[in-house]
Amino acid sequence: MHNVAPGAALPREGEQAQLLHDVIEGFSRPQKELPPKYFYDQRGSELFEAITRLDEYYPTRTESALLESFAAPWMQNFGARALIELGAGNAEKTRVLLDALGDGAMYIPVDISEQFLKEAAREIEDEYPELEVQPAVSDITKALRLPPDLPSPAVYAFLGSTIGNFEPADAVRLLRNVRCIMRDEDRFLIGVDLKKDIATLEAAYNDARGVTAEFNRNVLHVLNRELGTDFDAAAFDHRAFYNEAAGRIEMHLVARTRQAVHVPGWMDVTFEAGESIRTEISAKYDEATMRDLFHDAGMMVEEWQADERQWYAMVVGRAVFRVKPEP
Repeated sequence: MHNVAPGAALPREGEQAQLLHDVIEGFSRPQKELPPKYFYDQRGSELFEAITRLDEYYPTRTESALLESFAAPWMQNFGARALIELGAGNAEKTRVLLDALGDGAMYIPVDISEQFLKEAAREIEDEYPELEVQPAVSDITKALRLPPDLPSPAVYAFLGSTIGNFEPADAVRLLRNVRCIMRDEDRFLIGVDLKKDIATLEAAYNDARGVTAEFNRNVLHVLNRELGTDFDAAAFDHRAFYNEAAGRIEMHLVARTRQAVHVPGWMDVTFEAGESIRTEISAKYDEATMRDLFHDAGMMVEEWQADERQWYAMVVGRAVFRVKPEP
């Protein structure tokens, strides 16, 4: 599941223009698709929080347990003086890392939503008065814009297996852009969902209560409200399945009948019965694929810690050779 910015508002500046651009680009492809970031209006954020508490959805609680066990010794061993969190994170997980940092360090939350960052920074400052908080408004898919003169060593954290929401080339691009600003003493901490039996994977995205289905259809309500489209969300079925060839879960909205949807500022878009909109991908990993991914980004795996069932892993990387940033 896309685990970025629960509770965050969608970006305000140029929001409608960017949304329309993404809709036109996504609906013009043979497989219609939408970026998963548009799940997260207020209602979508509430639904995602509900998903993290479902019996079937193991990633959030498994990652939290791993962080509770390993964050403090890792951060102490690294001598970490700064935490850069890529994408707005789950508040509970963030606090585990901040507790491990100790007083007098710096926390840099990175997100595209300035409003969310201001609110998150204010909360952290109230809870951690000895911590210097420097929010950075930046798109994590592009070259990062961070405050100058970061304390050293620093830990870059990318939690929630959000890396799985990117196509392989885009995942490498993101990691390379982080590597370009890492110093030799810095570390990169990432959470990844691991390959496992298909029944367990698919159950996590097809819960018995239908919360994930409601979360998936919510993106159509976002389009209706923000762009003035006229989607009938009830006319689309939720479908999530494991694509074994690609090694990933795919989440789709499938049209029940042939229908035309008006997109103001563009045109009417026809959906044939059975045609789908892909709303999310969520790649699953193993240790070998993660080592390859890190190598392509100029890093190496320094620590690998999975839970007892081998369902989820926290991975620590460090820089080993220089790479060029990618646009």
